[in-house]
Parts: sequence; structure tokens; C-alpha cells
Amino acid sequence: MKTDESQIRVQLALPQEQVSYDEKLKGAWQLIRADKPIGILLLLWPALWALWIAGQGKPDWYVTLVFILGSVLVRSAGCAANDFADRRIDQRVMRTCLRPIASGIIQPREALIIFGILIASALMLVLTLNLQTFVLSSVAVVLALIYPYTKRYTHFPQVVLGFAFGWIVPMAFSALGVEFQPVTWVLFVITMLWVLIYDTEYAMVDRDEDKLIGVKSIAIFFGDYDVLAIAVMQVIMIGLLLLVGEMSGRSWLYAVGVVLSSVYFVRQQILMSLDKKSGAYAAFLNNNCFGMTIFLLLLADYIVTG
Repeated sequence: MKTDESQIRVQLALPQEQVSYDEKLKGAWQLIRADKPIGILLLLWPALWALWIAGQGKPDWYVTLVFILGSVLVRSAGCAANDFADRRIDQRVMRTCLRPIASGIIQPREALIIFGILIASALMLVLTLNLQTFVLSSVAVVLALIYPYTKRYTHFPQVVLGFAFGWIVPMAFSALGVEFQPVTWVLFVITMLWVLIYDTEYAMVDRDEDKLIGVKSIAIFFGDYDVLAIAVMQVIMIGLLLLVGEMSGRSWLYAVGVVLSSVYFVRQQILMSLDKKSGAYAAFLNNNCFGMTIFLLLLADYIVTG
């Protein structure tokens, strides 16, 4: 949807005193992307994959609940931190200039308060588990905080985000008291690859504006080979998911399901070939279906095989 530039300038010029309480609440809701929960889901699916494999199909339900709530809190906190870090950049990009901090609805200090409340709540949840999981979660938080600033210095901020999101895999094994295994690290690599796939798709949407304002991304690095690079990563990811099935003793049901689920990646390739902006964003959103499908395959396979 196109936004009228004069309307944007008027909103950016509004003094803080004219922002009502209702607008503040709506702004806080948008700041943590509660109106767009796709990011929470993309973090949650790998956590559930890891919990089901580490728990051999029967993960502790309290630990599972902690990871679900933690995914909501951490992702929401990450959005607040990201918008704080990018508040000046967001004002220069059409798609993001009306975000709560960039538009002045939420003040930077208010965003930091929201971030602090959310991240403290998440850490308190993790404290109910074991010390090793708490230490691992602290590493993930640090990586997530570094991520927004890396785009100023490197074309690979998505790699940092991949590490941050991928760290939820060893956290899941640790929370269930299961020693790290080769399958743990294969799942970690899979999650990293998946983040590179969907965040490259996301970065393709803003690539032209990012170039103008000097922001770096992996989409800029890949250039005309972006769709091909994503295809290579998708093929590798499908292969590694099949390897996880072999390593964790999954049946033919899981293997066939993984192969069939590659249709999502085929659809993403078609969408991006049609339009590298709107198509790339549609491809990004399509990853939620892929993540959910892999989880449902694991769930069904563990139920069938007992």
C-alpha cells in the first residue's frame, strides 16, 4: 500500500503532547509487532522442532510452555530494540517511516522501558528452568541486541540473526536435560539456514532504499544472484531435514513429508521470480507454513511410531 508523503511529514512533525493515550497503546502494540506475529512464529517453530526431537516426542509440557511464552516475549523485545536502533534509518525508508518510534508516537526512552520489561520477564521465565539454559539464553539475547547494528558494518547481519535464532535449539536440549548430540548441531545449522533464507527474502523488499541510505544486507551482497542463492540454501535445508530424520530415527512418513514440503520453497521461488519486491515479501510470509508443516510432520511421526 502506498503512503502519501505529505501525510508522513505531518505525522512526523506532530509534537509529543498531541499523542493520545490510545495512540500510545496502539503504538506500543505495533512496536512489539503484536499486530504482525509472523516473527514470533518463525522463532517458535525451530524451538518446537528441537523440543520434540530432544524429548523424543514427549517433551515436558512446562518447558514447552516456557519456550512458547519466551518466544513471544523475546521476539517482542527484539522488535523494540531493533526499532530503537533503527529509529533514524526507519524515518528514511517509505515502508518503515510510520513505525512508532520513527513517527514520534513512541519515544526512544519509552521503547527502552518496554524492551526492559519484556526481556526481564523472559529471563525470569528461563530462571525457572536450569542454570545452563539461562546462560545459553543470555548469549541469544546479546546476539539479538547486536544484530540491528551489524547492518551498518557488514553485508551479513542475517548471519548474526541466524545465530541468535538458532541458539534456541541447544537451549531446548538443555532445558530438557538432554546432552548435546550431533542432531542438536544439525538442527542448529538448519535453523540458521532458514533464517538466512527468509531474512534474505525480507531484505530484498528494502534493497533499493537500503542502498541509497547506506544500510547493508545479504540481499545487496547477493545482488542479481539472490533468488539462486536462496534456492541453493533451500535445497541444502531440505537435505539436512532428511538427515535429522535419519539421525533421530524418524519413519518414512517424516521423510516423505519433508520432500513434499519442498513445494513451499518451489512456491517461494515462483513468487520471487514474478516480483522481487512484493513477491519476496509473500515468499517471506510463506515460511510460516513451511515451519508449521515440519513441526506437524514430527508430531504425526512420533504419534504413529509411538
